[in-house]
This record gives sequence, structure tokens and C-alpha cells, in this order.
Amino acid sequence: MDNKTLYRNFLVELQKIYDLSEATFITDWVFEKLGSLKKTDIIKNPKKAVTASIEKHIKDGLQELMQHKPVQYVLGEAWFYSAKFKVNEHVLIPRPETEELVEQLISDRKSKITDPVILDIGTGSGCIPIIIKKKLPAAVVNSIDISEEALVLAKENATIHHTDINFAHLDFLNEKNWHLLPVCNIIISNPPYIPLSQKNTIDKNVKDYEPHIALFVPDDSPLIFYHKIAAFGKEKMHHDGKIYLETHENLANEVADVFRRANFHSVMVKKDMYGKERMVIATA
Repeated sequence: MDNKTLYRNFLVELQKIYDLSEATFITDWVFEKLGSLKKTDIIKNPKKAVTASIEKHIKDGLQELMQHKPVQYVLGEAWFYSAKFKVNEHVLIPRPETEELVEQLISDRKSKITDPVILDIGTGSGCIPIIIKKKLPAAVVNSIDISEEALVLAKENATIHHTDINFAHLDFLNEKNWHLLPVCNIIISNPPYIPLSQKNTIDKNVKDYEPHIALFVPDDSPLIFYHKIAAFGKEKMHHDGKIYLETHENLANEVADVFRRANFHSVMVKKDMYGKERMVIATA
């Protein structure tokens, strides 16, 4: 089969579950990753034959995509803050909204003189602490996760990006573990925050493939991680320490109230690029 035919057939099939723009983006990514075929190459040499092995790789990828498997898991990679990270089914796919949270932290710290101690709660792929360490190299960055499989991948990504992160396997909700964590200047977290009752309302590619332990919280305590982070912050943060949190768009003000009731000096709700209230920043 030639380049153009394979590309066209792939794109047409993918449009059964994605709109044209997203289907085109995914098709271009898959062809470049699995076939080393850039779009410009296909345009220049539309009749060039594709090897049997590359055709098989691409068709196998299409089969997975048609099952609503995210392209990032199909290819084993995702982009975050203009950097490439390995991903798999044990970690969430990094999202643009989280980039905004990281950007806010970096922007706030660049004017500071002291070298901060930072704690990332729920590291997943390691994208948050790795980017922070790359942008604030003098910072001491600590990162924890309850998933050992996630930590294996996070450590691999840290090695790839030549960053020194202190990773630890730890259940943050168990307060008996807090003595193992350092006193810090900054906490950042994108914790689980989707109530379990909303499981069937989210996209199939998220519900069926992304790790539920990193997504869902009990309906009777949807803010459990924020309550714990607030308590930990009061106990183990330096004066004027800051906490950066990603939240459910419908619960941001409730999350902010958790920190106000915990007597944080200032609490701010921020909107993301889509105008949704998705970030809470609290100062101890």
C-alpha cells in the first residue's frame, strides 16, 4: 500500500469517533511515531510504498484507537510543557490545565531569592516535579505516589530529563506517614477529585483506560485530599508557604473554603484557559 492510501484510510476510519481536526492531529502523530512518516513526506511522495511491517504497526495502532484507547497510551508518550514524557495505563495523561498550574508556581517563584523545598503529591508520570526542577534547578523537589507502578515510570522520566527528584512510595491519606515527609515551602498537587457517581458521565477514553485510583474519590468525601493537604500544610509548611492545587471545576469554591476554614492567610480561585475554575492557590 502507498503512503497516501494508508494515510487516507486511517484518517477516514478515525473520523468515525473523532472530529476532523482531532482525527488529523492523531493521524499525523501516529504516522510519524509508528512509521517515521511525516506529513510532508507523504505529500511529497504519495505513491511511495509502505513496508509491510510499518503498515502492520499503523493498522494495529488504529485498531486500538478505534476502541477509544487514548493515542498517548497507544504510542506510550505524551507532551507536557513542550517536553515529551513516557506514559502508560498506570498514570494519568498530562493535560494543558495542569501546565497552567505549574506555570503559575514557576512564575511566582522566579522572583524569590531562597531555594524552595517543594512537595508534589500524586506524581503520576512525574511531569509536574520534573518540569519544576528543570525550571527551578535550585529547588529541592520531593514527589510521592501511592502507586508503585507510577513511581517506576516517573523515575524513568526523571532520568530521561536529567532531573534529580526525591521520589517516595507513600499513602498521603494516612497521616501516620507524614513524619516521613519534609517541611516544605511549596506543595503542588493534582489529586483525585471526580466523585465516583460521575464515573459514567466522563469520556469513554478516560473512564476505560486511565487509572481510577488517580481519578475518583468517594461520593461521601469528594474533598478528602484537600482536607488532608490543608491539615498537612498547617503542620509541615514554612510561614508564607504556598499550595497550588488543581480541582474539579464544580468544586473549586468548596476547595477554597476548606483552606479558608483551616485559617490560611489568603486563598484564591483561578480560572483555566477555558474559563473554568480549576485552580486553588492558598498561602499558609
